[in-house]
Amino acid sequence: MLYYLTTALYVFVCFAMMLVVYLQQGKGGDIAAAFGGGGSSQSAFGARSGATVLSRATTICAILFMVGALALGIIGRRGPGSVVGGRVPASQAAPAAPAPTPAKPATPAPAK
Repeated sequence: MLYYLTTALYVFVCFAMMLVVYLQQGKGGDIAAAFGGGGSSQSAFGARSGATVLSRATTICAILFMVGALALGIIGRRGPGSVVGGRVPASQAAPAAPAPTPAKPATPAPAK
């Protein structure tokens, strides 16, 4: 049960991280910035600004992503086995009880 709950949470974190990464604005990704025409006030790697809500959400999602991957790796080792994991091989199975032999009909005594 814990394994499936962790997996569901992990999938949710993955979708949330994709969403916050896609919503962020690129840093100087236009064609003018590639040739040096992008604003003169920016430094070589873009202007340093305070952390926005999306960048903090990305950081939190990334941490949850890594912790979730580690947790699933640990739980998965001893978690639910495969569908056929619980089956006992035929060589180790308990021998079946022998089938009962049919009763022989009583033969009548020869007449004199």
